[in-house]
Amino acid sequence: MTVTSPALRPAAGTATPRQRFVQCASPGGLHRIAYTEWGDPANPRVLLCVHGLTRSGRDFDRLAANFADTYRVICPDVAGRGLSSWLNVPNFYTVPQYVADMVTLIARLDVEKVDWFGTSMGGLIGLGLGGLPDSPIRKMLLNDIGPHLELVAVSRIGEYLGKPVQFETLQQGVDYAAMLAQSFGPLTSEEWREINTPLLHERDGAWYFRYDPRIAVPFAATTEEQAAAGEVALWGALKAMQSPVLVVRGAQSDLLSRETVEKMVALGNAVSSVEIPGVGHAPAFVSDEQIGIARRFFIGAAGEAS
Repeated sequence: MTVTSPALRPAAGTATPRQRFVQCASPGGLHRIAYTEWGDPANPRVLLCVHGLTRSGRDFDRLAANFADTYRVICPDVAGRGLSSWLNVPNFYTVPQYVADMVTLIARLDVEKVDWFGTSMGGLIGLGLGGLPDSPIRKMLLNDIGPHLELVAVSRIGEYLGKPVQFETLQQGVDYAAMLAQSFGPLTSEEWREINTPLLHERDGAWYFRYDPRIAVPFAATTEEQAAAGEVALWGALKAMQSPVLVVRGAQSDLLSRETVEKMVALGNAVSSVEIPGVGHAPAFVSDEQIGIARRFFIGAAGEAS
């Protein structure tokens, strides 16, 4: 299914982005995953951009428009977010389900390999997929995320995740989302409005976040033992990956420590890192400078094959 969305504004010279959907399955039933597609739909070179916990694929509009000259860029809304379906059973809002959905999406794209840009949760999903035998991931950028998460940041996220909020105006919602994401960096009012508007929708004269508040159910129910086991699995996934990995850390991040990045570089097979000053969790990648970091990793310098 293809729908052209008038709200999407491509950069000059790029293909018009398209809103599409693919049907996926969980043990609780069927659901639809929405994704925005940029660039030539016949291009076999695909970049998957996967967002953070309460965000949407529209976070990547500027990066996708920039990359559409080289890639077919796919920006999904993870289940329970954006335009994607809410799951019937909230306990399935977990990385294994998200990995399964991405496998279905990649099958829909009909390509053998993809490159992966994962911000926060999107990076955990990428690690989960990248560590599997015969993984389709060719290169991966992990945006301010790694196998070990600092507890202070996890607690901070838990304070607002799934809490009922509503707004009288769209701008109030945009500003509230900007407050929650202020560590993304010094964005302009226009940039905040651009990336936060897709997170909101109007119902009965009020504005609400699009994400399913029940994504907080498995988040809150995670025990220390489960978190420790998950970390061990993610370290194992990183060690198993043979493809190049770039870890990008916001210098002020409270979720990904410098020590964790150093350990990732030491234990991984082809892991490098970059730190962005003046930014916390997680760099927004709307500025030319930050997009340039991703472009050099995935595409290389001007005229250089990658």
